[in-house]
Amino acid sequence: MEISDNGYAPIKKDIENREDIFLLLTAFYHQLLQDPTISYIFTDVAKIDLQHHLPILTDFWEMVLFHTDTYRKNAMQVHTNLNRMTPLTGIHFETWLAHFNKVIDNMYEGEKAFLAKQRAQSIATSMQINIAKSANKTI
Repeated sequence: MEISDNGYAPIKKDIENREDIFLLLTAFYHQLLQDPTISYIFTDVAKIDLQHHLPILTDFWEMVLFHTDTYRKNAMQVHTNLNRMTPLTGIHFETWLAHFNKVIDNMYEGEKAFLAKQRAQSIATSMQINIAKSANKTI
């Protein structure tokens, strides 16, 4: 990381490629999995294997930010299924977003970093709406 003209503050770069996304997600999950209010969903319910999961998440975010065709799954269905195992609440989505935004702000700045935060908000909102619709259909 470069040092700014004042000699103190680091200059952050924007999210530029797949490697940047992978580094972002690695830092994000490191932080998220330390938060007991949400980590159990990943560790106890979904039982994710982070080494396997990170490249899939990187595919997803690379598609979102750079319009690649790397992600071929249905993220909405994955989360709808997960909600059937344990309720995903508004608090969970707020916690997820807070950690995601904090990690982006700590690591990156620029157009793609801003876009990532915008898209995360939109995705979280869409997922909550779809989960609520799905829950109403099964009643």
